[in-house]
Amino acid sequence: MAKDKIVLAYSGGLDTSIILKWLKETYDAEIITFTADIGQADELDGLEEKALATGASKVYIDDLRAEFAEDFIYPMFQAGALYEGQYLLGTSIARPLIAKRMVEIARAEGAIAIAHGATGKGNDQVRFELNAAALAPEIQVIAPWRLEKFREDFPGRAEMIAYAESHGIPVTASAAKPYSTDRNLLHISYESGVLEDPDFDASAESNKDMFVLSVSPEDAPDQPEMLELQFEKGNCIALNGQSMTPLEVMEKLNELGGKHGIGRVDMVENRFVGMKSRGVYETPGGTILFTAHRKMESLTMDREVMSLRDSLITRYANLVYNGFWFAPERLALQALVTESQKNITGTVKVKLYKGNIIAAGLSSPVSLYNPDIATMEADPTNAYDQGDAAGFIQLNALRLKVNAGVQQAAAQAKQGV
Repeated sequence: MAKDKIVLAYSGGLDTSIILKWLKETYDAEIITFTADIGQADELDGLEEKALATGASKVYIDDLRAEFAEDFIYPMFQAGALYEGQYLLGTSIARPLIAKRMVEIARAEGAIAIAHGATGKGNDQVRFELNAAALAPEIQVIAPWRLEKFREDFPGRAEMIAYAESHGIPVTASAAKPYSTDRNLLHISYESGVLEDPDFDASAESNKDMFVLSVSPEDAPDQPEMLELQFEKGNCIALNGQSMTPLEVMEKLNELGGKHGIGRVDMVENRFVGMKSRGVYETPGGTILFTAHRKMESLTMDREVMSLRDSLITRYANLVYNGFWFAPERLALQALVTESQKNITGTVKVKLYKGNIIAAGLSSPVSLYNPDIATMEADPTNAYDQGDAAGFIQLNALRLKVNAGVQQAAAQAKQGV
């Protein structure tokens, strides 16, 4: 009889390498591995051979970089999404794309389940499974880290490393370098191991080899570099006058941002499952794009539209972080965001210098900034009468005066007692 099939989200790292072999033995099933090429670069080298040698019956390695940039990164940046004021959601935004393709493969292959290597303490388990549930509620999900037998076999990474060594499975993790990484087109994240101590200084000179996408600001060039980004309806469509696809924009901005030490974040964040965790992130290109997009909005977005969109940033970021990309509320928010971006067209000039992104000019054919109205000199348009401000202030001050009067009366009555 044909064996059941399980589709495993496979990175070739420590966890999924062990899980591949463990799933095959435990479930007596065919394991089909799926790897999304979303910008891991040379991390994908030799992955197919490794998966087959470890026991996979079939291997999918799909180039999803263009889709990732156009359909996930760009819409999220239009929303101004920033988690807890620092994190540009590099790992979070990749998970719905991976889940989407996984369920497509599972259906095509007739698999009974999908599986992932996310731990029972992390956010990724939630993201994979909520996004999968929104797309394919009929497909079972296997999460080995939540299974007692798996945890008995592998209490921690040390046991997994030993297992890999004894079974001839090559992995990049080691007892000497135990932190884990996750790389894609938008960022690289680092966590666990020595980074679990929030007092550990990841920016120290002795740890500079940890970083991949960027140099430290101290080592960045001593000369600044000018960069011009052209936007159309909220999307960056050209750099320095050269038209580019979203994928090409992200690749070029990563190169420039990394060169100038831009986009490093070291933070303690709140995981959806309830605990705090420490993460170190490199997001060079994304940081430039995010900053430039916001500057373009400052010139071209209506004040009240911006206020409404900004009031939803935390909600939107939480939806992405917590795994609700395909939820109806995120889709509804995206419709509002798309509407808000219709006027976000023009050019942003910035200067890149030692970790900084410095404003160097804005222009737009649909700019809402009118120098004739904003000028401190005589207004040739007569659009604004300074005397009108008196009534404006009086009306806005009314409630403040009423409230102050009530407070003063209460204080006087208390003193009289």
